[in-house]
Amino acid sequence: METDPHLDMVRPVSPNTPQGCEECLRLGSPWVHLRLCLTCGHVGCCDSSPLKHASGHAENEGHPIVQSFEPGEDWRWCYVDEAMV
Repeated sequence: METDPHLDMVRPVSPNTPQGCEECLRLGSPWVHLRLCLTCGHVGCCDSSPLKHASGHAENEGHPIVQSFEPGEDWRWCYVDEAMV
């Protein structure tokens, strides 16, 4: 099994805004699901959300791997490779 080369960017993180998407909270915008950046702890909304802050953060900051920030979910996604890791 191949290992994603971006996993070396994963760090121990704490969510910056555990109550929701950092940008949506500031804007008063709704979100659908949340993603936690595993490089810096940014909490952003998923691509099913109107403003897609998690993928925007990944692209703008170069932080490719997120983990679901939904209760009971424990999966990771690499935006660069468009694959579960």
